[in-house]
Amino acid sequence: MTSIPHIPVLLNEALQALNLAQSKLVVDATYGRGGHAQAIFRRLPPGAQLIVIDRDCAAIEQAEAAWGAEKRVEAIHAPFSRLSEIIGGRDLVGKVDGILFDLGVSSPQLDQAERGFGFSRDGPLDMRMDQTRGITAQAWIKHVDEKELARVLRVYGEERFARRISRAIKKTLEEKELRSTGELTRLISAAVPTRERGKHPATRSFQAIRIAVNDELQEIDAVLPQALEVLSQGGRMVFISFHSLEDRLVKRYLKTQSRGDPYPRDLPVTHDMLKPRLRLIGKAVMPSAQEVAINPRARSAVMRVAQKVE
Repeated sequence: MTSIPHIPVLLNEALQALNLAQSKLVVDATYGRGGHAQAIFRRLPPGAQLIVIDRDCAAIEQAEAAWGAEKRVEAIHAPFSRLSEIIGGRDLVGKVDGILFDLGVSSPQLDQAERGFGFSRDGPLDMRMDQTRGITAQAWIKHVDEKELARVLRVYGEERFARRISRAIKKTLEEKELRSTGELTRLISAAVPTRERGKHPATRSFQAIRIAVNDELQEIDAVLPQALEVLSQGGRMVFISFHSLEDRLVKRYLKTQSRGDPYPRDLPVTHDMLKPRLRLIGKAVMPSAQEVAINPRARSAVMRVAQKVE
């Protein structure tokens, strides 16, 4: 299978949403391979700074190689759940004019067999975004119990055959180790009784296990209030999600913060008295048919934008 080159999703829409012409400091909290960051930097005013963050060592190595001579760009190896710590440690809380979150797994991670994210090429069962810490997918599958494994597959992967797959995995582990993505893919494929048109039978399970191994939803939940904290007045946060659970967390938080204080509905309270902290900018944005044709991995993307008003 030919790998799909890294193409930043909803690039023009994200650049427009960030309102870069007026920015002095922007954070790309999910650097990946720099597609968004490079375009952001080109549009920043002279003297403006860009901080890029990624938990993937390979991403930061690429960033340092690309930006090493540029004093206006700083690359930081960390999960974005440490956003407040990173920005606070530089005395920049309340001074960030824009933050971009391109959630989920990146194309280079999917395409490199040795990372263990994909099922199309055989590789070690790793799936860690940060290979310097945490347990691998192999270890997680081995130690999680059957009931919890089924729950993860059902909730994180929306896999309707979660119990059947979980039972098959645990039964296999009684006899031998599962060490490679190929072994897991074949096992899942054998356990799934019907095929979904256009989707590999291991797609949902691999997604679910990856989300669990990397605590992806917990990371998002942790960073949402931090993003609001570090933004300047009028600063914008932009989220690009690829999974309904990711988007649901973002949508719920943005909506809650745009409503303001939770007064009882029957009280005569005006909107300004509620003290909302965010203003929603437009509606959810999806990629065009043209973008999806060029980059099929963009098909499930959803972008949401909010502006700090406090």
